[in-house]
Amino acid sequence: MLSLGKSQFWRNASPTGAIADFREVWRQAGVRRWPFVAAALATTLGVFYVIVQESWQGPPPKPRVTYINSWTIDRTDAEIEREIIANQKLQDRLRAEQAAREEKVKAIYRTLGKVSGLDTAKIEREAAAQAAREKAAHDRAIGLAPRAAKTSESSAGR
Repeated sequence: MLSLGKSQFWRNASPTGAIADFREVWRQAGVRRWPFVAAALATTLGVFYVIVQESWQGPPPKPRVTYINSWTIDRTDAEIEREIIANQKLQDRLRAEQAAREEKVKAIYRTLGKVSGLDTAKIEREAAAQAAREKAAHDRAIGLAPRAAKTSESSAGR
């Protein structure tokens, strides 16, 4: 087992000897030492510059959530039902307005297509077919395949 005592370590590594060795190497290097000193200084300063530029912030604090309860505790079932019906009427009106706007835009595009010499009826049929394919693919992806297809598949497997 290797056991070096305190005195043995300082016998092999003397700070005064290290300083004397450094002074001797410095003298022997002559004028060629300055480019090396500059390179070492530039490297050291570059490393410290990168370290100082790093961000030492922790993760942002979690947001504080404020729950707003806009309903009174003593609402009756009739009041709740009236609010639901009013909200549904509002939603239906907004959907109807949006559908009207979309139909107006489609009419503008139909007119533009006719003026440009395009077959707008064919384009609409292709768009409707593409929308139906996308809806069918979406329904299959989320598991809403039509019942007729499921029964024919299950009977075919028997």
